[in-house]
This record gives sequence, C-alpha cells and structure tokens, in this order.
Amino acid sequence: MLRRQGRGPATHVRSTRSATFVMSAAALLWIPQAALLAYAVQRLANGAGMADMLAPACAFLALGVLRASSEAWGARRLFAASRLHLAQLRGDAVQALASRSPLDRERLASGRAASAVAEQAEAVLPWLVRYQPARMRTMLAPPAIALVVLYFSWTAALILVVAAPLIPVFMAVIGWRAKAASEAQLQVIGGMSGFLLDRLRGLSTLRALGAVDTTAQRVRASAESVRASTMRVLRIAFLSSTALELFSALGVALVAVYVGFHLLGEIGPGSWGVRLTLAEGLFILLLAPAFFEPLRELAAVWHDKASGEAALKELEQLQHAGLALPGALAPQQNLRTGRAPVAPSVDIESLVFQHPGEAPLFDGEDLTVRAGEHVALVGPSGSGKTTLLSVIAGLALASGGAVRIGGVPLDAQSAAGLRAHMAWIGQKPHVFSGSVRGNVSLERDGIDSAAVGAAVRRAGLGHVGHATPGDSLGEGGLGLSGGELVRLALARAVCAPHAGLLLADEPTAHLDRDTAASVIDALVELAQGRTLIVATHDLTLAARMKRVVRLGEPFTKRSAA
Repeated sequence: MLRRQGRGPATHVRSTRSATFVMSAAALLWIPQAALLAYAVQRLANGAGMADMLAPACAFLALGVLRASSEAWGARRLFAASRLHLAQLRGDAVQALASRSPLDRERLASGRAASAVAEQAEAVLPWLVRYQPARMRTMLAPPAIALVVLYFSWTAALILVVAAPLIPVFMAVIGWRAKAASEAQLQVIGGMSGFLLDRLRGLSTLRALGAVDTTAQRVRASAESVRASTMRVLRIAFLSSTALELFSALGVALVAVYVGFHLLGEIGPGSWGVRLTLAEGLFILLLAPAFFEPLRELAAVWHDKASGEAALKELEQLQHAGLALPGALAPQQNLRTGRAPVAPSVDIESLVFQHPGEAPLFDGEDLTVRAGEHVALVGPSGSGKTTLLSVIAGLALASGGAVRIGGVPLDAQSAAGLRAHMAWIGQKPHVFSGSVRGNVSLERDGIDSAAVGAAVRRAGLGHVGHATPGDSLGEGGLGLSGGELVRLALARAVCAPHAGLLLADEPTAHLDRDTAASVIDALVELAQGRTLIVATHDLTLAARMKRVVRLGEPFTKRSAA
C-alpha cells in the first residue's frame, strides 16, 4: 500500500486509541456519581438537612465536570485523528489510481472511483468516531458495573449478566444482514455514479440520436434502485435498535422488580445474606441503566460499522495491484523551455507484451526508428498500434525484450524522465473545465499566455474565436469540434519544445477530409526536426510519413511510403 509523506498511519491509530480510551473511561465516572446520589438520599431518609448535602453535591458536580471534559477532549481528538486517517486513506487511493497505467483493464470506471473516494469514503468517519468508542465503552463499562453490583447482590448481577448476551448475539445476527445490505448499497451508488457520468459526457450524442428521454428513464430507474437499497439499510438499522431497546428495558425492569421486592421484604436471598439498605438498592438501580447504555449505543451505531467496513473494502479495491504506470511517482523534472528538442531514436528488440491472462500481442518483434524519422504504424483494428505507442511512451513496461529511447533503456527508473521528452497526441484528447491557457500549458512551468497564444496559432486554432488563451472551455471540450480538439492537442505539443519524440494515435480519426488534411499539415510541420511515430488507418496521413510499418506482419518487413 502506498503511503504519503508526513504523519504515518501508526500515529493516527495511536491518537485514535488514546482518545477512544479516554472517552470510554469517562463513562466509569458514573459509578462514583451514582454512589454519591444514593448516599445523599440515604442521609435525607435518615433526617439529615440540606446543609449535609453540600459536600455530596459538590463532589457530584466535580465528577460531572470531569466526565464531560474528558468526553469533550476525547471527542475532539478522536474526530481530528479520524479525519486525518480518512484523508490518508483517500490519499492512498488517489495515489494508487494515479500510479495505474491507462492500459490497465482492471481500472474501475471513473464515476465509480470518484464516488468511492468522495462520498462513500465518508462512511469511514462515523465508523471511527461513533462505532469504535461505543465498542470500547462496551468492553469497559458493563464488566466494571457488573463487578460493583456483584459486591452488593449476586442476584442483581446475575440478572444483568444473563440479559447482556442477548444483545450482542442479536447484533451479530442483524450485523451480517446489515453488512450485506451496505455493500449492496455502495455497489448501486457506484454504478449509478458511473452511469450518470458516462451519460453526461455523451449528452451531445444522446441529443443527436434523440435518446434523451430513454436515458432519463434509466436514470430514474437507477435513482429508484438507490432509494430502495438505502431504505433496506435504514430498515435493518431501525429494527435492530428497536429490538435491542426492548432487551435492555426488560433487563432494567427485572433489576427494579428484584430490588423493590427485596426492600419490601418479599424477596430475602440474593444479597450475600444481608438485606440491602436503601442506599445500596438505589445504587444498584442507578447502575442498571448504565450497564445497558453502552450496549444500546453500540446497537444504535451498528449500521455505521457495516457502512464503514463496506467503504473501506471499496477503497482497498481502488488500491488493488494492477498494471502499474512506470515512474508514476517519480519527481517531476525541471525542463528549460528555451532548449531545442533533441530527436531520439527508438530501438525495440525482441518485444514481448501481453495483457494478464491473454495471449501475447507482441512476441519477439524488432523495430528501429532513426532519430528524426517519421514513421506510420498501420494495420487492422486490434493489431496493437495503440499498445505499441503506449509501450514506447512508457505507459506500460514490456513483458520481455528491450526498448531504448535515444539509447537509454526504458524501465521503471527511466520511464518518467524519458516521458518528459515526449508529447502524446491522441484522437480524443481530454479537455478540463478551465481556460484555454490552462488546457494548453497543463500548468507546466515557464509557459505564459504569449507562449500559449503562439502555440494556438501554430496549431491552426488562430481563427477560432473562443480558443484564445483567456477563454474558458467546458469539461470534455464542450464547444470545440473534433478537429479543434486534435489541434488543441497539437498546441500542447507545441508548448513542449523539449519533446523530441512525438507519438500520435489516430489524430485524423472521425474527421472530415478537409479538417483531416489541415490536421496532417499542422502535424507534419510540428514534427520537423523531431521523431514522429503515428498510428493510423488514414492512408493519406501514412503517405506523408517517410516509412510505413504494417502491424500484423513482422516489424522487419517494412514498406516504403
């Protein structure tokens, strides 16, 4: 599991345990408070005046202040430590997602991952803040109270001890069902989040196809599933609380009946051969509800345990080891923007690559691209064009063989540094909600508005009125056509003058002929003095390259463009 720098998880665990112990121990202060109340009532029954009550009242008040202060201190410390622990868990999950390769087929859908990190992770906080203190209080208070009651009456202690197991047994039975319901609820919520995000991204396509109403019906059906699953969880929680309140009330009632009849002389045995006094009987009656209070509290927050554990399971799934992105956590290099690009060579020897559980896509293939050469990778869909570009870009390490960029072996240690000297131009570049300047510069150092404006003009976006550096773009490039999105990717490459290797994945796909021709011209111009490898089905684009490599045949069998 990945960990961030700073306070480690052990520190958060120690802080949580100390705060939880203080809050639980504070509940034991009710024992001397109950003794003071019973003593005061006995004194009043014996004819003492109000002046005699001053000392017990002050002691009772002091213990109450101490108890409240301890609980408040523990609650503040516990909440702070739990919030830091939750931030640690979220950071680990996000870091694990960032370190996964785009080629990882086990990656969760973005909507489900966002739901797990943002909203579902919040269920961990009540589990730490409410359930853990209630659990420890249950382990400390009832045994201590039972021992105190046993000192005065074994019958009353026996009633408490016999009634107490009914509560945890019933909680365990309900807990299994509550956990399953909580896990199912999180799955439904995650599925709806992914579905909704996917439909929002394709809203323009849905409108064009006239499928908005059908999609709205499916959204309503998903929302109804979420409502039904949420009500199932709440129904189990309310049922468990009600049933356990009944058990605790019966236990307190039995103790009250025994103490009452014992004081009236109707029941003799049960107090070690000595009749209970008024103070002792009242003391037992005051402790009986406190004996069941932690158990009732634990029952009330039992659904927090189920929800918290389900959320933890979802976060752990995000951190599940998959296809790692080489060098994902390596520090960023400081690149000088005024430096001319160095066109590297690309040498591939005996390449072996396969997805887990699948046959090798490449098995012992060789390819050499000279420095400054422009090469087109062509072949049918599924032949591995995008995968080969991804291997060259260091987005996934080869299963076997060697890849060298400019003579430097591509491995986990060098991948980040080599990627810093590459530029990727895809057919569907992602556009963030923000300014054109931010989307083109990607917040890289040394790129100001003037540089972005020059890059936009060089990429052929100078005539687009809403593509100036100060203009805003919507999420996914709302307002830009397909050709303009590709030109935006070209502008990003222009703003990376240190990138001597350009990798283009189907840059003219889904474009009309005139737009594709202008994109090709801009790409070829940008690639002057750089090494360019482009994966394409476009024969016009392939014809503009110096060499064509056909996938599906051995790489050594090359045809001239």
